[in-house]
Amino acid sequence: MGVWRVWPWLALGLLLGCFADGVAQASRIFTRADTLRGSFTTPGRGWWDVAFYDLHVAIHPADSSVTGYNGITYRVLAPAREMQIDLMVPLEVDSMVQDGRAVRFRREGNACFAALTARQRAGDRKTITVYYHGKPQPAKRPPWQGGFTWTADSLGRPWIVTTDQGMGASVWWPNKDTQADEPDSQRVALTVPDPMIDVSNGRLRRVTHHPDGTTTYEWFVVNPINNYAIAVGAGSYEHFSDLFMGESGPLTLDFWPLTYHLEAAKRQFTQVKSMLQCFEHWFGPYPWYEDGYKLIEVPNTGMEHQSAVAYGNWYANGYRGRDASGTGLGLKWDFIIVHESAHEWFGNNITAKDNADMWVHESFANYAEGLYTECLFGKEAGADYTIGTRRGIRNDRPIIPSYGVNDQGSGDMYPKGGNMLHTIRQIVGDDEKWRGILRGLNQTFWHQTVMGKQVEEYISAHAGSNLTKVFDQYLRTTQVPVLEYTSAGATLSYRWTDVVPGFAMPLKVTLSPDSFSVVQPTEAWQTVTLQLATPAAFKVDPNYYVIARSVTVGSRDQ
Repeated sequence: MGVWRVWPWLALGLLLGCFADGVAQASRIFTRADTLRGSFTTPGRGWWDVAFYDLHVAIHPADSSVTGYNGITYRVLAPAREMQIDLMVPLEVDSMVQDGRAVRFRREGNACFAALTARQRAGDRKTITVYYHGKPQPAKRPPWQGGFTWTADSLGRPWIVTTDQGMGASVWWPNKDTQADEPDSQRVALTVPDPMIDVSNGRLRRVTHHPDGTTTYEWFVVNPINNYAIAVGAGSYEHFSDLFMGESGPLTLDFWPLTYHLEAAKRQFTQVKSMLQCFEHWFGPYPWYEDGYKLIEVPNTGMEHQSAVAYGNWYANGYRGRDASGTGLGLKWDFIIVHESAHEWFGNNITAKDNADMWVHESFANYAEGLYTECLFGKEAGADYTIGTRRGIRNDRPIIPSYGVNDQGSGDMYPKGGNMLHTIRQIVGDDEKWRGILRGLNQTFWHQTVMGKQVEEYISAHAGSNLTKVFDQYLRTTQVPVLEYTSAGATLSYRWTDVVPGFAMPLKVTLSPDSFSVVQPTEAWQTVTLQLATPAAFKVDPNYYVIARSVTVGSRDQ
């Protein structure tokens, strides 16, 4: 995801701008418009399930406008008469058609409500086609504040891309704009002026040249896909390909750099194979073998568009030359290739129904950065990278905000969420078991949309330890667990503070020289025997995201 991607002191000004919208959300009263956008159970949405989107859009760079239509095929879950279809202003709906007849509709902000005359019976499969036109909202600061980006490459040739995670895909095409409902498959037919090339999701099925000097590129996705992943990538592209022999057989790799970046792309994109090998080891098979894997150059930093990952990292390692961990390890691999591709598993394969659970996407993708470092340089290096990213944690707001209103929590969902997962790995205490949990998540929720609680419950059920309080602590509060301790002779006293009620996370500490032992702190004081030459030798395993605080005897009795 593009939002919140830069850690604070690396690019403070940019991050503060990214956080401005979220801070404003935290202090405002939610409106009916927020519910219409953020809830997937409203009367206009809850009764139908998307089966197929047939999207056709002509892009007009001359006046930054689009015209097109989307055929929405759906399954009727329960009888209804009014259907909510989303399209953001200033785009205008020209008409809606079902069964060859015009459908009346009314508009309420960014939501349109179709008054269906045809009978909608449970079990029916129906199609409604929405025709529209207009000038979509331009991206203000892509990908963090998305929309349409109308720009040019360094040779002055038109370059047009879309980014819309969080704000919603209806910023440029009509759909059921919730992450909770994905089509089983989708056509993406985009028409652009010659000699531009459009690269989008899935596989290219047809190229049609028109007498008016335009060309339609018809792409087709055979798997379920979240709506924000559907993307325009139109420019002066070159193409080269490769093949990765993965867990599920041969996977096609297609790369689309701008023409003058071909050689740079051939050098940089060699990292893709080691990334795929690492992530298939930890997460299971790449989820989209039928649709392939693509990297497409874009003018913004990047985005996890399913089977069409957007890449804008200047063909260099790090995050545009920076390292989020401060260890130097992040400069040894390409952040955008690694982070955005990790979303193919967490974000695209497993998609959060509600934007409030975006940690399911971002915490795992952040954690994947450390796993890739581990794959390259060993377990200690991977841990060092993840621990290093803690310097970007703000603890300003909870990671999980309000549900049902398209709210978004703290940017801590990246480094804090990643360190939460790293901490849970220590609790599990068995790397193969932990790998089985990560792979099991992708197998159990294969091509599904989920609530974050489902992910929490799965991990807890398979970890051999009830992690409910751990998730509550890190996801729903801004407090970091504090281990208070004091020693008197050979006796160590310790307890948890700044924790949710009932928090009792096990912890590795040094009770004897050169080794860690597991203790079971609670909110009540406990004691254990120390075998250390000096109390200063006591320490907590840094792989746990906690604070250790030495207290005096007097405060220990309070």
